[in-house]
Amino acid sequence: MRMRTLRYFSRFQLLCVVTFAALMLTSPLVGQGNKKKQNKSSPFRWVNELKLKKPGLSHATFRSSSMNLDVGYCIYLPPQYMNKQNARKRFPVVYYLHGGRPGSETKSVRLAQEFHQHISSGEVAPLIYVFVNGGPVSHYNLPDRKNAMGEDIFIKELIPHIDKTYRTIANRNGRGIEGFSQGGRGTARIMFKHPQLFCSASPGGGGYATEKRISQENGRENARLIFAPGDNTWDLARGYSKHPEPKLRILIHVGTKGFNYKNNLEYMTFLESLKIPFQRLIVPGVPHSAKLIYEKSGSRIMKFHEESFRLSGAIK
Repeated sequence: MRMRTLRYFSRFQLLCVVTFAALMLTSPLVGQGNKKKQNKSSPFRWVNELKLKKPGLSHATFRSSSMNLDVGYCIYLPPQYMNKQNARKRFPVVYYLHGGRPGSETKSVRLAQEFHQHISSGEVAPLIYVFVNGGPVSHYNLPDRKNAMGEDIFIKELIPHIDKTYRTIANRNGRGIEGFSQGGRGTARIMFKHPQLFCSASPGGGGYATEKRISQENGRENARLIFAPGDNTWDLARGYSKHPEPKLRILIHVGTKGFNYKNNLEYMTFLESLKIPFQRLIVPGVPHSAKLIYEKSGSRIMKFHEESFRLSGAIK
């Protein structure tokens, strides 16, 4: 009798162990732990694989002369670009600056679906879009870190490469800049820093409270990030307001449910105090998401660029 009890107990113990293991494998807590590991930020790379397939969207690289390494970018070419009848036609280009840190040229590529939809339907004139890799600290220059000059790689190397490689309108009359979140900050800084390069600019959802702190603390964003004094959206806007040439067309876009909504309103008031003209696109009920803003009001942003290019004479 005792032997049978021991055998039964051993089998029971084994069943408990197996059941417990199965429960652990399907447990939400275990799943959450795995998810956290999967969501952990990947190391920064200047070249990242494009895994998304969208009409007109492709990935390419160029050789950076300053870093002696390859840099990736993604590009959307409208259907008209591939038409043999347009073999000599040149197209305006909008450079899109992604959000988040560190940089990756693949971060905002889902917007290509929105670009394609509005262009292929004839709602918006054909435009080229280039998705920029912003570097280790998105769209900023950090001279004290190796290969971390994100802004210079964009301005001094990527733009000339695009103009040499594709049929762009290779001057400011046919060149625009846009971005969201960190890319909104980058767009606002770069448009005021390099107005000779762009005729159209649309910063979206930028963290202007952080930029204001950088201005007030002589370049310091935090203990580990200290930028060049004056390299922020507040000081650069002040500088541009003193000599507002060439004229920029600016559209600031933001969702009312976004966490940067209030500081975008503050920044707009600041630009008004400097008498810098701009348009605003405030999207009701939309959180901090470029994709959701585009799903609701993306054609308005694209038409803004189109109008800028028409006013500049780049397109008719």
